[in-house]
Amino acid sequence: MAASDEDRIAAAQAYIDALVSHDADKVPFAPGCTRVEQGVKTGFSGSHLRRSLNRGPQFRVIAATTHPEYTITGDEVRARYDVLTKVAFAGRRIASRVDETFLIPAEDGLIHHIRASLRPFVQR
Repeated sequence: MAASDEDRIAAAQAYIDALVSHDADKVPFAPGCTRVEQGVKTGFSGSHLRRSLNRGPQFRVIAATTHPEYTITGDEVRARYDVLTKVAFAGRRIASRVDETFLIPAEDGLIHHIRASLRPFVQR
């Protein structure tokens, strides 16, 4: 049975939720899922991405995310949202605007690829 648009958005949201919860057990990664951030490959398989989200120190600084704005084009689910970190200086928090595109074909509803671009900013 084909995954609906809502199912595909839920798959992307499970990934975004795992950035904060550090519990990626429910993220529907395809076994060969890869992730590219700022042009650099940062995820090498579904298992690698799950381990990184569950235990990676690079994700421990994330305090919260804003609610994503989603758009769907073909097999791609695009999410735009902000990541807020625990890192603060002089009452200002380091954050990042995230534009992430998930390849989630309706045929299986699994995340096959993630492409992310980040723009850091200081939250006042």
